[in-house]
Amino acid sequence: MSADPLHATPSGKPRARSLDIPFAGAPGAWNAITDVPGLELGYVTLVSGTDVRTGVTAIHPRGRGNPGDPCFAGYHSQNGNGEMTGVSWINESGSFAGPICVTNTHAVGVAHGSIVRWTAIHHPAIAEAWLLPVAAETWDGYLNDINGGHVNEAVGVQALESAATGPVDEGSVGGGTGMNCYGYKGGSGTASRLVDYAGTTYTVGVFLQANFGARSELTIAGVPLGALLADDDPMTEFFSVPPGAGSCIAIVATDAPLLSDQCRAFARRVTLGLARTGTTGSHFSGDLFLAFSTANPGAITPGSKSLYGAGERGYDELRFIPWGYLDPFYEAVVQATEEAVINVLVTNEEMIGFRGHRTPGLPRERVASILRERGVIA
Repeated sequence: MSADPLHATPSGKPRARSLDIPFAGAPGAWNAITDVPGLELGYVTLVSGTDVRTGVTAIHPRGRGNPGDPCFAGYHSQNGNGEMTGVSWINESGSFAGPICVTNTHAVGVAHGSIVRWTAIHHPAIAEAWLLPVAAETWDGYLNDINGGHVNEAVGVQALESAATGPVDEGSVGGGTGMNCYGYKGGSGTASRLVDYAGTTYTVGVFLQANFGARSELTIAGVPLGALLADDDPMTEFFSVPPGAGSCIAIVATDAPLLSDQCRAFARRVTLGLARTGTTGSHFSGDLFLAFSTANPGAITPGSKSLYGAGERGYDELRFIPWGYLDPFYEAVVQATEEAVINVLVTNEEMIGFRGHRTPGLPRERVASILRERGVIA
């Protein structure tokens, strides 16, 4: 197996490109959301006994040292059967500040509190002023004892402390530990694309917590695989709701300078990337997407208290890419989203968890054989 981060995770698990699956666009050095300069990502993975299969994922948009400088941001709900905190303020102001945490459904409040606790420890002046953290969730109750209280604030703080730049592990790690995707083992996945504009190369990175899709829908590299891989789908015997229930949280980050409405347009393009992998979007799936730009540092936070009314008032200035030139960036979001989903599937192995529930891993060799038969890979 190649040590190349495009083909394997830091722990040596294969990524989608290890199967020679063709993907359009130019990835960053790590093909991960951490290719966005300054962004840091961390995990705590909880696997214990037969019933604990969960965790927390933490993202610092500007790094751990600079949580008080807001990013321009936009939010899109493809389907609202889920939770992402802080979006009322994002919709109001077009921005947010501080870290992001992603975990399981019943721990989303704990993740929110973890961000407050971490900020109070490391940046007390910010915590004393005002916080509206972004915390999001997907449901892992098939493989995890979701009501066991295994994610607590200490776990969330640990995830926030562990965040770093560099190559990213994928699969059953962090908040994605107990998740499922297309009836196979799902979880955490990421990818990135480079876009040249006006003499500068910008990065668009996507991180997904993938817990969505019915087996019958699965499509890889344009090849419908659902009917060919219909066997060994134990989740269909468990759920009382139709196949496809679950959820998907997507975080899109870029260092390209954007307005908040442009960030919202990026978030909407996640739907197209997911669609390339087959999903039509279940009513029982909470598909919530956040996009933000780390450009224009200091543009939202006033440089002086005088801007709040005492003394002379001033103006802020922004740089942004004109709307008419955003198409290559939209393309990058779609491409990175599609690859992130396939990375989730290819990276994973079978997992047995809560009450003996089992989720198979994607049969990589069968998939590769089908793709060869269809002429997609050599």
